[in-house]
Amino acid sequence: MYVHTFRWISKELIFLKGSMVLAPLISSFYGILIYLYLEKGTQHSMPHVHAMYNDYEMSIDFDGNILAGELPRKQTKLVEAWVLLHSDELRASWRAYRDDGELIKIRGLE
Repeated sequence: MYVHTFRWISKELIFLKGSMVLAPLISSFYGILIYLYLEKGTQHSMPHVHAMYNDYEMSIDFDGNILAGELPRKQTKLVEAWVLLHSDELRASWRAYRDDGELIKIRGLE
């Protein structure tokens, strides 16, 4: 299990401890919450999302590579499939949030 480095503000927004990063919820499906993290000049400057499921957390880039943490196997496969299906939308959402602070939500799996 991945050690959480965040504090819940609400389901829609989490706060990364030790920094001033707010991570908004951009998608959810099958009990999995997907948050967009952005912190310039750190590992969070690389485009990726954090997926949370119960007590598990995993970060994954927009090419489907797991960067840290883990989810149960079934949920990992669902997140990997979702990222690959929505990689272009994820990149657009990342740029919009980074450049303009605009949050673009992305449809979950159905």
